[in-house]
Amino acid sequence: MTPSAASAPRFPTGFSWGTASSATQSQGATPADNWWAWEQAGKAPSSGNGNAFDTLYASDFALLAEWGFSDYRMSLDWARLEPRPGHHDAHAIEHYRRILTAGRDVGLTMWVCLLHTALPVWFADEGGFLSAKAADTWARHVNFIGETFGDLADGWMPVNNPTAYAQKAYLTGTFPPGHASQEEFLTALRTIHQADFEAALVLRQGGRPTSTNEALLTLHPADDSADTAGIAALVDSVVWDSWLNLARTSRYEDAFDQYGFSYYLSPAISASADLLPYPAGSPVGPQGYVAWAPGLGEVLARLHKELPGKRFLVAEIGYGGHHDTARATYLQAALGHVHDAMNTGMDISGIHLWTGVDNYEWLDGYDVPFGLFDRKRAPRPSAHRLKTLMHRGPAAGKNT
Repeated sequence: MTPSAASAPRFPTGFSWGTASSATQSQGATPADNWWAWEQAGKAPSSGNGNAFDTLYASDFALLAEWGFSDYRMSLDWARLEPRPGHHDAHAIEHYRRILTAGRDVGLTMWVCLLHTALPVWFADEGGFLSAKAADTWARHVNFIGETFGDLADGWMPVNNPTAYAQKAYLTGTFPPGHASQEEFLTALRTIHQADFEAALVLRQGGRPTSTNEALLTLHPADDSADTAGIAALVDSVVWDSWLNLARTSRYEDAFDQYGFSYYLSPAISASADLLPYPAGSPVGPQGYVAWAPGLGEVLARLHKELPGKRFLVAEIGYGGHHDTARATYLQAALGHVHDAMNTGMDISGIHLWTGVDNYEWLDGYDVPFGLFDRKRAPRPSAHRLKTLMHRGPAAGKNT
């Protein structure tokens, strides 16, 4: 049963409600990026033209603004902008400038991401973030983006889910380049996180806020053995310490104005490092995990403890699957955990939903919908429920 709107929490005035997307997922892959070759090799379904965002972006923004959303996060496709090293495509630049302008024209706060999975082929061929030239190449790209789009970006989220990216590309091999090397994974993990923090230092000089988007979860040991406890501690260190250690250094302690994160699951973990659905016996979604809202509460509690006094953003949360009643129930429960965390004194600026309009879901193609709206832009019942929650406003006489 879906909880009633009357029992839902009320959020303060100024709390931001956003949706998030990425270039490849909404525009489709391009021959200039390494995801295109991944598709051509049969390792992922065809992305086609994404969800037709390239032609429908203005009406999409108008729809989201009318629905009550205040923020929109998108990525600028590096491969489209720089299809060859040192050559920037004027058409792509103008297209992205038109997109950002259209969002701002309807009142959306536009957050810009510089890297969301796909790399230019030429950079990938050099070794990507394992290349000795990676830091210099990335710095040049960051400077170009800041100079070219700084007047239209309202906020920066430089790298999407650095840990998840490194894991899929270099450890499990499910994303290009498809490697399975612990050594490469640890190198990429360090390099990509440093790239994220370095980009934030540069971009925030333009006066716009910066935010991380870490893929966070809490782990639940599958048994009481010492081996399982040891593996859980190791994986936990990868998920959390890989970026927290940077955030606590003197160089990077002020790189980000807020710490954003994505939350989808809080799995159990076995002694062999297998991630298992948690809680056991709960419905497992099409991507193999349980959409468990209390796990969001666990992540928030840990962030509050690890980074006291900092500001946070739920930068990505969503429900994948065709069961829309379950989506509405899950999202309302998740909002409750955010509200509870704020009541403990945690400074949370807003929530960005994944996603507004159904898009391409990487290895799942178009089979796992996450959107509040389908690809025909028809709202699902969960969109109506969320709209009601967003428009409730703060409780009279209470600072909630």
